Amino acid sequence: MRARVECSLRRKRTNFVFGFLGAVFLLHGLVLGSTVARGTSARKERLGEDNRLPYVSAILMEAKTGQILFERESHKQWPPASITKMMLMLLVMEKVRQGVISLSDSVEVSARASKIGGSQVYLKQGEAFTLEEMMKAIVIHSANDASEAVAERIGGSAEGFVDMMNRRAKEMGLKHTQYLSVHGLPPEKGQPSDLTSAYDIAVLAREIVKFPEVLKWASTQKEEFRGGKFVLENTNHLIGKFPGADGLKTGSYHKAGFNLAATAERDGLRLISVTLGSPSDKIRRSEAARLLSMGFNDYKMLTVMKAGDTISQEVRIKGGRINSIRPAMLNPAQVVIRRSEEKQVKSNVRLNNSVWAPLKKGDKIGELVVTLGEKTLGKFNLVATEDVEKSNIIKRLWNRVF
Repeated sequence: MRARVECSLRRKRTNFVFGFLGAVFLLHGLVLGSTVARGTSARKERLGEDNRLPYVSAILMEAKTGQILFERESHKQWPPASITKMMLMLLVMEKVRQGVISLSDSVEVSARASKIGGSQVYLKQGEAFTLEEMMKAIVIHSANDASEAVAERIGGSAEGFVDMMNRRAKEMGLKHTQYLSVHGLPPEKGQPSDLTSAYDIAVLAREIVKFPEVLKWASTQKEEFRGGKFVLENTNHLIGKFPGADGLKTGSYHKAGFNLAATAERDGLRLISVTLGSPSDKIRRSEAARLLSMGFNDYKMLTVMKAGDTISQEVRIKGGRINSIRPAMLNPAQVVIRRSEEKQVKSNVRLNNSVWAPLKKGDKIGELVVTLGEKTLGKFNLVATEDVEKSNIIKRLWNRVF
């Protein structure tokens, strides 16, 4: 009897242990499942609702030097959509700078331009606006009809202007760029589309940001058009929300996805980010902001010497009315570095061994070399700070012997 009771107790203890362990494993599974579900949810939020990556290709570039700070599939060809208009913007502003055309010149609207669809300002055949008004419509509102009208005004026809766009792309070394339109609208069924790459767009952006007028327009959130009857609204939703953002261009249609070439400047550092093929406007905007923030947080523009600063060493001048001169920086010696590496940056002055008069102010007589470890970050010209005339024949002969 006692043996049966003990056996019964042992079975109860065993069942309790297994039951307890089972409960523990079940609870662990529930917690793990919940964690995985949260991770999956977060991953989907990061990828987008359709579980796609936040972009097909991307690049982050420093504008002054062209230094690449981040890239992913940056040379992959992709339809730029309205980012195509960036080449139109560059060509127009180059023609303005050359004096070929003025921003105050009139641009008349053709029948063809008035019928261009997509994003537009509803131009009518025979209307005329200044080139500046048209450029505001293009840069701020991405107006296709204004793009067509401007292209016809400068290129004689849209096709003629497309030829100009492709020639300029070739001159700039944009190897993955081919333009077929001036506006970037989706092609007709069976027809090829405009193509470019994140890298090529960043290189193009480096040229565009040299024009302050474009940055002024591109950083405008709203602008009146047609005497206030129409309001141009900026398609780049970073403007006014991301500190330092002042450009540059959006583009989207079904096959191209959502594209964005963005630029911002803080503390003398201008960055350009390009993201292509994002699944939504929200994602392209957040990814551009993330890339730009990463750049500003991790990098800085370091000024080693300012333009006009002189060095302590002197360069001997042979055959001149003066015997030596202290060279100065022609341009500021600036390099882009990681903030964590600033203390490791070094500079070294290399002066020409012998300099003969005559010298003109601005003539190179040495250079400042900036390095980080064994890597050269930049070389900057040191120049004469004044004109140096020849000395008399006796001194020149003496300098040649001694």
